[in-house]
Amino acid sequence: MDYGIAQFPTDYSIAPAALAVAAEERGFESFWAPEHSHIPWSRKSPWPGGAELPKQYYDVMDQFLALASAATATSRIKLGTGICLVVQRDPIYTAKEVSTLDRLSNGRFLFGVGGGWNAEEMADHGTDFSTRFALMEERIAAMKAIWTEAKAEYHGEFVDFDSMAQWPKPVQRPHPPVIVGGAFPWGARRAIAYGDGWMPIGGRNQDVLELLPRFRQMAAEAERDPDSIAVTLFGVEADAALLDRAEAASVARAVFMLPSVDDAESLKLLDALVEKLKPRL
Repeated sequence: MDYGIAQFPTDYSIAPAALAVAAEERGFESFWAPEHSHIPWSRKSPWPGGAELPKQYYDVMDQFLALASAATATSRIKLGTGICLVVQRDPIYTAKEVSTLDRLSNGRFLFGVGGGWNAEEMADHGTDFSTRFALMEERIAAMKAIWTEAKAEYHGEFVDFDSMAQWPKPVQRPHPPVIVGGAFPWGARRAIAYGDGWMPIGGRNQDVLELLPRFRQMAAEAERDPDSIAVTLFGVEADAALLDRAEAASVARAVFMLPSVDDAESLKLLDALVEKLKPRL
């Protein structure tokens, strides 16, 4: 099982490139950055993680720029969006950003995607909360066409464009892995429908590991090879018993979230995490 770290990069936290370099030096497999374009002050949508939305959600940097800076400073660590809110993004521009980042990193990009929870944030982008998952599926399908076809076109209910050209194509073939975030069962079903991986939050309201046999049965019933849909546990605790269970359940990756703190504190927390993970890393 591989191990990754995630952090909301902000103007008061360690720079994403510096953290990615430190993580690479310590043997982590991947570095992940989340996304929010903005947070409306209305705050009508409840945050699934609790009562108060943490400050870093308001302050997070653009994830693609943050990861691009990390790509140029590292050579081995994989770089992931955790998650990219594709329902708030133009698919043509996002396809180019994905391809460009995969090129800059020489094929190290992991495209974590999700539908999100903040209805007001989506509405500011013109996205209807009730149809966001149908929109997400079409936008991902359209991006796959752009990445893999010299003359790409897509005609759907939400996405519609005629034959067009876009380069560069990604380094990874046919494209970077699309890792679909979301809880069981709906997030799992979306991952089976069009993902290369499933990325549930590891410690929020569900024991994901208990659900994995059912997830893999669902994949087989949908005529997908369960082993072809890698499972990433996102935002887990560095608990030895939990990690042992995850490894025994053939989880591909566990990702730990670091708080948005300065250089010294980030490196201190990273080293403490390394100590907890010995000899796993």
